[in-house]
Amino acid sequence: MELEKLLFTKEHEWVRLEGDSAMVGITDYAQHELGDVVYVELPGLGKELKKGDPSANIESVKAVSDVFAPLSGTIIEVNPKLAANPELVNQEPYSEGSLFKMKIKQPDEVKELLDHKKYEEYLRGIAGE
Repeated sequence: MELEKLLFTKEHEWVRLEGDSAMVGITDYAQHELGDVVYVELPGLGKELKKGDPSANIESVKAVSDVFAPLSGTIIEVNPKLAANPELVNQEPYSEGSLFKMKIKQPDEVKELLDHKKYEEYLRGIAGE
């Protein structure tokens, strides 16, 4: 996965734009902070989300964490592999461990996402470098 083609949130979700839809997952940083993922609760197909709404839950050996919708839209696809293999979120967060795809309702919200360079700068800031 070419990270330069992704967009990011400060809550550590990534977005890959695909026309008028977006594939969504959590970043490598987020999966590392969570530790071993043991369960993923995905949103239902057709669920309407506003940017910032809790959209999924990820349970790890450390905690249960919300995943927030990076954009407003409707869930059009979920990753069926995660039911049997939640560890894919740890192993391949930018590909096989993606969470869901949503049809974007507010295209202007894309401008609020961080590109890879800005996300890396943000991570350095929270790491205190």
